[in-house]
Amino acid sequence: MKTTTLILGCGDIGIGLGQRLKSVGQRVVGVRRNVQALADSGLEAAAADLTDPATLTALPDADVLIYVASADRFEEEAYRAAYAEGLRAVLAEFGARKKAPRRVFFVSSTSVYPQQAGEEVDEASPAEPTGFAGMLIREAEQALFDHVLPGTAVRFSGIYGPGRDRLIRQVSEGRIAPESPAMYSNRIHRDDCVGVLAHLVERELGGEEVEALYLASDCEPAPLHEVMSWLARQLKVEATEIIQSPLRRRASKRCSNARLLASGYAFRYPSYREGYLQVLREGGFLPEKA
Repeated sequence: MKTTTLILGCGDIGIGLGQRLKSVGQRVVGVRRNVQALADSGLEAAAADLTDPATLTALPDADVLIYVASADRFEEEAYRAAYAEGLRAVLAEFGARKKAPRRVFFVSSTSVYPQQAGEEVDEASPAEPTGFAGMLIREAEQALFDHVLPGTAVRFSGIYGPGRDRLIRQVSEGRIAPESPAMYSNRIHRDDCVGVLAHLVERELGGEEVEALYLASDCEPAPLHEVMSWLARQLKVEATEIIQSPLRRRASKRCSNARLLASGYAFRYPSYREGYLQVLREGGFLPEKA
């Protein structure tokens, strides 16, 4: 019997995931306010506003829910609506149904970790954020953990990929992070975000153990200066400006993906080098060879 997966907040990661799951025979329904954005995706689409519980009642029952919504602006009100309130509304709706989902996956963020001295963090590390974004994402996680429905939070580190190329553009402008003190950065390619979620859904539907929490980041945390220096060499540009003020507010930590690797996931882009090379090539950033 065909299983149904509902992807709530179906943007580029949701579309990629939906297409992957559909290719292996699942029924996939992408949910977002503007369903026209899904017109060319090949996915079944359903309109709903995750911040308006009344619109959720028309959504079909599903074996798996994947909540991958994001705030539309960096403001406390937007984060509260997209994460804490939106996820609670979804849990209330589907938790009350006769046919409840087998598991709810919530796409979270490593911004819930406040560590800033280069410490290694994993699923057991304290997650006590101080900024509003991390606090509201952490609140949403806890709502999931406390709910009767089985749930899994997947904490993605910095997502990059085609169209997510801010760091490349900074480097191309001659900007670079300071070498000292080392500011550790963590990242995951968009295609691995899709891969991780597909992997965990497959485990759930296959009856294999799925933990309540995974940290999803590539295999090589690296100082931001190192990453930007490597990009500068690929782009054949020289750094002319050291970025200071925004970096002082960044958390410096090293994310461990040991639990995810132990579950059997193999990264398509295990480090920034493989991943950014793909983005550079696809985005036409590389200088032409003479």
